[in-house]
Amino acid sequence: MNTEELLTTTRSVRKRMDLARSVDYAIIERCLEIAIQAPSGSNQQKWHWLVITDPDKKRAVADLYRKSFDHYLVRSQDRDGVERARQSQMLDSAVFLAEHMHEVPVLVLACIEGRVEDKGVAAQASLYGSILPAAWSFMLALRLHGVGAAWTTLHLVYERETAALLGIPENVTQAVLLPVAHYRGDSFKPAARESARTCTYWNNWGENRS
Repeated sequence: MNTEELLTTTRSVRKRMDLARSVDYAIIERCLEIAIQAPSGSNQQKWHWLVITDPDKKRAVADLYRKSFDHYLVRSQDRDGVERARQSQMLDSAVFLAEHMHEVPVLVLACIEGRVEDKGVAAQASLYGSILPAAWSFMLALRLHGVGAAWTTLHLVYERETAALLGIPENVTQAVLLPVAHYRGDSFKPAARESARTCTYWNNWGENRS
């Protein structure tokens, strides 16, 4: 596929995950080599990747994820009717992922050295800006190899419990959890989005280009 197709059709895969098909670990390793070509603040490259394939650990992580998801689901049901209708399809696939997280062949946890809870916006932007581009590059690389992933962060409500489960040091921040699996079907379409013009301003907030 060309670059524009890759960028506009790579998205979170949930219900289309092939839970019965294993993922070649060599694909994971190759895609991580691609991912670490992403930029990082001051080129420090303090990212770490925790690849989880052990069934017991996957189930334990999935249990924490589901515990957080249950609270998220209750909040989503409290939204107004328009917002709830707009999110209904996404919620349906999110429920599927929560119920089957432990069956996903591989879970990849993107982490980075450092903690910024008590620091300012600049420090927070620098830390997360040094790992999230690499995580997205990993998803793009997976797509090129016929593999999908879902971008998830709900487990972070129980970040400390996850860290204890997986032996993650206290000075390391977990950024995103990526369930990885081959997907069924052979194509994805660009998502329905409002035009970028509706959220793009020029020179001053709220001003459109004339």
